Amino acid sequence: MDLKSPEPFWLVKNGLLNSYPSLKEDIECEILVVGGGITGALIAHQCIADGYDTVLIDKREIGYGSSSATTSMLQYEIDVPLYKLCELIGTEKALSSYIACSEAIDQLEDISQKIASKAGFVRKQSLYFAAKQKDVSGLKKELEARVAGGFDVEWISKEDLSQRFGLEKTYGGILSQQGASVDAFCLLHELLAYNHKRGLRVFDRTELKKVRHRKGHSLCTVGPEAKIQAQKVVYCVGYESKSMIKEKFVNLLSTYAIVSEVDADACQPIRNLLAWNTDAPYIYMRCTDDGRVLIGGGDEKFSNPERRDALLARKARKLSNSFERLFPKRTFYTDFSWTGTFGETKDGLPYIGSHRDFKNAYFVLGFGGNGITFSVVGMEMLSFWLKGKVHPLQEAFAFGR
Repeated sequence: MDLKSPEPFWLVKNGLLNSYPSLKEDIECEILVVGGGITGALIAHQCIADGYDTVLIDKREIGYGSSSATTSMLQYEIDVPLYKLCELIGTEKALSSYIACSEAIDQLEDISQKIASKAGFVRKQSLYFAAKQKDVSGLKKELEARVAGGFDVEWISKEDLSQRFGLEKTYGGILSQQGASVDAFCLLHELLAYNHKRGLRVFDRTELKKVRHRKGHSLCTVGPEAKIQAQKVVYCVGYESKSMIKEKFVNLLSTYAIVSEVDADACQPIRNLLAWNTDAPYIYMRCTDDGRVLIGGGDEKFSNPERRDALLARKARKLSNSFERLFPKRTFYTDFSWTGTFGETKDGLPYIGSHRDFKNAYFVLGFGGNGITFSVVGMEMLSFWLKGKVHPLQEAFAFGR
């Protein structure tokens, strides 16, 4: 599947950071990670830390799928508000999911420090603001749910949003102290390079074509001359999993993003802020580490890459207009625009766990706006399962829930 349009900002900014060989011979391993995006890189990092002989493969260049198109906003807030998620799956599971995403941000900071990352992990506040007056009552319910859950949040009036952040035409919002941003494309390459030195074997341009299950292992064909025998296979294939799994479990969406020219003045009021609103679909924005404004949104149902890409110019104009409506004293000068394919689930939660049709295997699929933080949660969950332990979130994230 074509997951993105040609030139996301992160690819241009970073270039080809690392390259790996394709696999040309038969090998064996304990864990085979399929997918070389940020999820696969994090899972491989955990497997190496736990002492497993691990191989990672990707059919493209490493990181050239959805990870090159992500906006890399690290939030604990799930696409489904906490109070609504409590109604959907129960308070215990909902709150545990939110807490796990919050803790994942802390864990990502620890990982970034451990590998001496230069991917620009920065702590930021997170603002969820009302796009319309009618959205205020729902936001107030969300505020109450988060306060009851122990999160560090406060209500910010529309006047304060104007004075503190320069945001106009809003109706107030929830300000959270927990949030961060990072260059996920750079971080995944750093993770793979770090673990490659510790024994991780990485192969790009190596596509998984066939899997035959055997007792205690799987035999994976990746080319005319190469097979991988693995005790466990971990699929970190994101939205391409829709073509692998029979039942409908995720809706694919086209989403759009633009990045401005370097503009320190425009970035200044929101430099330490992640912002998103209550629109459906919502818009979101942040500043990059080199002083540009990034704004995204305009999601709509995915039909095919051609139609998705054909809408890019119109969506880019609409996003720049949205920025200028929120910041009427600023002009948005677009430097980069791109579109990608992402997905949403019925409850905003990921699918992480085993599937009845795939033996000796697990999936780590972090959908929605929390793909990266869900992937960090998946690290812990996989570590539990490989050690024969039960994870408290496995029912909430399971297939067939």
